[in-house]
Amino acid sequence: MAAGALKAEDTQIELSGIERVFRLGDSVVHALAGIDLRIAAGEYIAVMGPSGSGKSTLLNVLGLLDRPDAGHYRLEGRDVTTLSPDEQARVRSQSIGFVFQSFHLVPRLTAAENVALPMMLAGIPARERDERVRQALAGFGLADRAAHKPDELSGGQRQRVAIARATIMRPAVLLADEPTGNLDRATGEEVIRLLEQLNADGVTLLMVTHDAALGARAARRLQMEDGAIRHDELRAAAALRDAHA
Repeated sequence: MAAGALKAEDTQIELSGIERVFRLGDSVVHALAGIDLRIAAGEYIAVMGPSGSGKSTLLNVLGLLDRPDAGHYRLEGRDVTTLSPDEQARVRSQSIGFVFQSFHLVPRLTAAENVALPMMLAGIPARERDERVRQALAGFGLADRAAHKPDELSGGQRQRVAIARATIMRPAVLLADEPTGNLDRATGEEVIRLLEQLNADGVTLLMVTHDAALGARAARRLQMEDGAIRHDELRAAAALRDAHA
């Protein structure tokens, strides 16, 4: 269902009039220019568009990594734009996972320690942390890589560790910014299938990508240009089956 067709009770994410302005010397860049968007729980959305169109800025606002200059962002009915930085960090920790193109793993920590990091910051007891990390690494096929540091892992293994870390707090929303950008095609396919399985399990997935083939896999596509959503397309089930074939 397109944004306008969503009922209020079905809406997990609602953006209204979101603007983000960057000043570069004498220039003013409207990275987001009055974004209105509604997303239902469990959707699979590809965010597409040319470089500089506002895709990553939109994801950063959704992930509470950046604060808009105007407008309102409601997450599960709560206006999170009005929260303090500490309150936003708490919401981000509890409800939102973020997967980056460059993995963003801590180099000095092992795979297990990287995955455990969000739970440590949330104050989860060590015994529970250890068990959840063990289950997560096994679930992502990394049980034998728990003690390895990032420079001892392949690109695909590093991204799987990053996904495990992003989902260890069981977020309702997963944001992925070019998650296959540093991977070969076969490894990228493996990572996308992991993300799609998480979506099939009920996690809302928004993925920024330049890859038209990846974008075609999503049930809904947002096409951005000059900080605005120019097209919002909900795809038919038959088209999705063809894309996944």
